[in-house]
Amino acid sequence: MTEASIQSRLPELIAMAEEGSSEKRRALLRELTEHFFGSSARTATEDTLYGAVLTSLAAEMETAVRAELSARFAHAPDAPHALIRRLAHDEAAVAGAVLATSPVLSDEDLLGVVRAHGQDHLRAVSARPSVSEAVSELIVERGDDETLGALLRNDGARLSRKSSEAAVERARVNPALHEVTVSRASLPADLLNEMYFVVEARLRTRILEQNARMDPALLESALAAGRARIATDDGALPADYAECSAYVEELKAAGQLTPQMLARFLRSGGTTSFLIALAQLSDIDFHTARQIVDRRELDALAVVCKSADLDRALFLTYAVVLLNDDGDAMAKAHSYARMYAELTREAALRTLRFWRMRRGAAAA
Repeated sequence: MTEASIQSRLPELIAMAEEGSSEKRRALLRELTEHFFGSSARTATEDTLYGAVLTSLAAEMETAVRAELSARFAHAPDAPHALIRRLAHDEAAVAGAVLATSPVLSDEDLLGVVRAHGQDHLRAVSARPSVSEAVSELIVERGDDETLGALLRNDGARLSRKSSEAAVERARVNPALHEVTVSRASLPADLLNEMYFVVEARLRTRILEQNARMDPALLESALAAGRARIATDDGALPADYAECSAYVEELKAAGQLTPQMLARFLRSGGTTSFLIALAQLSDIDFHTARQIVDRRELDALAVVCKSADLDRALFLTYAVVLLNDDGDAMAKAHSYARMYAELTREAALRTLRFWRMRRGAAAA
């Protein structure tokens, strides 16, 4: 059928929309669809008619037919806006195709869908080639964790600083979101480093690698952003903190606060003194040091020791003492010692700068 003949049939096809037979209306819907894609020179009036008639016909068809229509029009840049908007608000089996790909949908359309529908619709929107900050923010607010994971996996989804912070807060307490959060290329570096203490070892290694590759200018920018949001309410200090702090200061004044002295603190059970000295040695806050020791975060301890340029034997000493009630302490400590040897001082120093933000915030 030529384009001229197609155009000549348009009034006839539109008139047939009044047909009451379901079978005939289904056939008409398919013929109008073919007519639309076969016509390259439509007037504004004809486009409006297409939208109105196709939308009216689609509303009365069963789910499978509407889903077929959605798939057909999903990629069309000139698809009737009224039809696409109607399909976007349909049930998920129908709406999915247009929500995920249709270039016709505006941000206003998408925000309306996200406000009005459930997680299947939100996940389809999250998969779009491009998602604006405004739409992403509403998805982070209304989406469940599965939806948030879909959004974070999409590099085409732009997240504001506020949305990124909210996403990380949720990811910290949900292991299912750890990898997708750490893997997000556009995640601000300070937020990436907030994930360090909650993710598994291989993801910690990835964070260290990203820190090592970071451009110095980006590093400074990330540190500035992080300082603006650090929370300093990390818990009460231990009862012997003041006494131990005074003792550590005395040793420091006498020139006796050495890495070897820290090992003595550990062996003698002087945990608070060790933590205070470790915090001073690495210029991090007491609470971060306590978290490392209480949780036996030996890979984090390796970052601290490497940044202080301590030799591997001294780190191994700390590791063995911290694991002294573990039946396999020596084997585990040696495993961490191998990791210590592979960790570059540059990566350790960059990572420690994020941890030091807490010290700066606490002193402010």
